[in-house]
Amino acid sequence: MRSSCHPRTPRRPRPRTARAVLALAAAASLAAVAACAPAAHGAPATGTAPAVGDGPAPVQSAGPADEYGALSVCGTTLCGEDGEPVQLKGMSSHGLQWFDQCLTGGSLDALAQDWGADVVRLSMYVQEGGYETDPEGFTEKVSSLIDEVTARGMYAIVDWHILNPGDPNANTEGAKEFFAEIASRHGGNGNVLYEIANEPNGVSWASIKGYAEEVVPVIRERDPDSVVLVGTRAWSSLGVSEGSDEQEILQDPVDAEQIMYTFHFYAGSHHEPYLSALDRASRELPIFVSEFGTQDYTGDGPNDFASAQRYIDLMEERGISWTNWNFSDDHRSGAAFEPGTCDAGGPWGGDALKPAGAWVKDRIA
Repeated sequence: MRSSCHPRTPRRPRPRTARAVLALAAAASLAAVAACAPAAHGAPATGTAPAVGDGPAPVQSAGPADEYGALSVCGTTLCGEDGEPVQLKGMSSHGLQWFDQCLTGGSLDALAQDWGADVVRLSMYVQEGGYETDPEGFTEKVSSLIDEVTARGMYAIVDWHILNPGDPNANTEGAKEFFAEIASRHGGNGNVLYEIANEPNGVSWASIKGYAEEVVPVIRERDPDSVVLVGTRAWSSLGVSEGSDEQEILQDPVDAEQIMYTFHFYAGSHHEPYLSALDRASRELPIFVSEFGTQDYTGDGPNDFASAQRYIDLMEERGISWTNWNFSDDHRSGAAFEPGTCDAGGPWGGDALKPAGAWVKDRIA
C-alpha cells in the first residue's frame, strides 16, 4: 500500500477496558523487578542500583503490544493485528548520551503501569556526543533498551535523531549500518517502529525522500512488515517552518509501504499554520506525531497548555499517535521531572513531576 492517497479508515473507540486488565496483570508480574536508577554516565552517582541491562532480565509482562500485536498502516492511521485502528500515546526519551539514567527498571515500570504509556521513543542522537562517537556502544545501548521496553509490553520507536546537520544524507551509511543491526536483532519482536530521520532541515523534500528510499529497504530485508516513520521537511513540520506544506509529499510520496510521515510541534511557538497543516495532512497522509512539547520550540519557556490541548483534541479525533518530549529531569520546562529525580531513582510521579510532566501524564492515562 502506498501511504499517500488511500481513504481513511473510520476510527473506532479504543478498547481501554482490555488495556486496564492488562495493566493489572503487568503490575502483578513485575512486582519482583528492581525499580531503581543507575548512575548517570559521566556524572557522580547518587543511586546504588544497577543500570538497565546490568541486573537480572526483566519479567515479561502483558501490555499494549500484546493487546494490539504487530502494527500496520491502514489508510491514514495505525491498526493492530485485528485491523482495528490504534492510537499510541507515550513519551520520548531525551538524548541517550545525556539522560540514559532516566531510563531504568523503575522508571520504565512506572511509565508502563502508572502512566499507562503504550510507546517509548528512544532518542539516539547521531551527532552531539551520540552515535558517531561510539557506534557499537550506542547500538548496544539501544538494543538493551528495546529489550526492556519489550519486556514491559510497550512499543519502542528507534529514533535516529539527526538535528545538525539537517541533511539526513550526511549520515546515510551510518543509518544503514545501525538499522541493519537493530532490525536483525529485534525485527521479530513485532513491537519496534523505526524513525529514520528525526528533524531534517535546510534540505529539500526530494533529498529526504531519496534518503528514505535508501534506508527503508535495509530495514525491510530484516523486518519486512514493520512501520517506518519518515521525517518531513523543516524540522518535521511538513515543510511549514520553511514556507512549504504537505503538498510536496502528496505529489511525490516515498516509494515504500508501511510508512508514516512525522510531524513535530511545540505549542508555545507553533500556532494556527502548524495546527492547520496537521489537520489537512492527517486527512490524506498517515501521520505520527513523534515529538511535541507544551512550551517553546527550544523545549523551554512557559507552557501553553491551551494551545497544546487543541493539538491533543485533533490527534484524538483523527487517531494520530504521539510521543511527548521528554521523559527526563533536564532543567528545561519540557522535561517531565524535576532536576535530580533520575539520579535519586524517582519517584516517577507526584511532586517529582514538573507542570508539563503532570499535564502529559494525565493525557496519556
